[in-house]
Amino acid sequence: MKKSLLVINAGSSSIRFAQFELAAGALPVRGMRGHIEGLGRAPQLIVQDRLGGCVTQRALDPGGDPAADHASALVALFDCIAGPDWPDGPHAVAHRIVHGGPAFVHPVRVTPDVLAQLQELVPLAPLHQPHGLAALRAAAARWPEVPQIACFDTAFHATRSPVEQAFALPLPLRDAGIRRYGFHGLSYEYIAGVLPLHLGALASGRVVVAHLGNGASLCAMRGRKSVATTMGMTPLDGLMMGTRCGRIDPGAVLHLIRGLGMTPDEVETLLYKHSGLLGTSGISGDMRVLEASSEPAAGFAIDLYVHAITRELGAMVALLGGLDALVFTAGIGEHSARIRERVCRDAAWLGIELSGGANEAAETRISTPRSRASAWVIPTHEARVIAHQASALLAI
Repeated sequence: MKKSLLVINAGSSSIRFAQFELAAGALPVRGMRGHIEGLGRAPQLIVQDRLGGCVTQRALDPGGDPAADHASALVALFDCIAGPDWPDGPHAVAHRIVHGGPAFVHPVRVTPDVLAQLQELVPLAPLHQPHGLAALRAAAARWPEVPQIACFDTAFHATRSPVEQAFALPLPLRDAGIRRYGFHGLSYEYIAGVLPLHLGALASGRVVVAHLGNGASLCAMRGRKSVATTMGMTPLDGLMMGTRCGRIDPGAVLHLIRGLGMTPDEVETLLYKHSGLLGTSGISGDMRVLEASSEPAAGFAIDLYVHAITRELGAMVALLGGLDALVFTAGIGEHSARIRERVCRDAAWLGIELSGGANEAAETRISTPRSRASAWVIPTHEARVIAHQASALLAI
């Protein structure tokens, strides 16, 4: 009998999942996949077969409590998986866990002790960690004898130097885990793995990957390893994002509390949920909505977004000592020709010469043949990375 693996990526507003078939010595083969979107509003369950055909698409009962919404969505997902197409359920479940802290730099099989350690990291990723752990607990309750595997978004960045990981704070605080971790590591690991297919020998050179989605960051790679990244101790740092502010003066945070009388909880809500594209535009955190808008505030938000990328890209290139290739990935990176064009235009000083036609068509290479530094669009696939990591850990 073929062994099966369920991969779950649980976020604040959606849950993505994929089934993989595993065999000794073979790469994971993707089976069913799908997602639950609209959590907290009008949740929908969508399941596709391995060829992309629709297996199920139906509305779920909306709730008022986001936690209850997630719980009922996971039940619906598990019930679907336990149907006639997969009667025995999974042999293992692998989860995307955003924060691994200093202790977890490799995927691990989850034990009560591991779960307790991951729970302690919730304050460092309050939008993400609780949902990942809730999905893990729900799967363990549904299939108590099935191994649960945690794969970490922070792990890819463990190759960075101690200097790159450190804040300028006293040593006892650094030893207590106050440091730069970096995120989107599962996405970056996938891109690093496929770079040779596109860049050839340059894949091991000086590459910056721009993961631009609702969450956004840059990663500087050399030898397909992380050298630097824009996110820090939490997924709040670095680039401006859909609803997150990105880099901000710590003194501004102190002023929000001491000068404006905001509570820490109010500041957390402001910086995580009401800032970024949403906060600066007052319209939406969705780049598609802003690009379609004629409102000046939408244009300003886009200008600020591109400016943040340009500023941070310069820092990444400085740490690499130059640039051989720039790679765009994730939702905005893969689908917004306008953002790619503006970023590449601002990066002309690095030797990037954009091909307008290739960019509009979202071809894999979007720079001209004579461009000194090349530019690319490469879709990411976090679920496949998680499947590889889990199968290796289980020695399937």
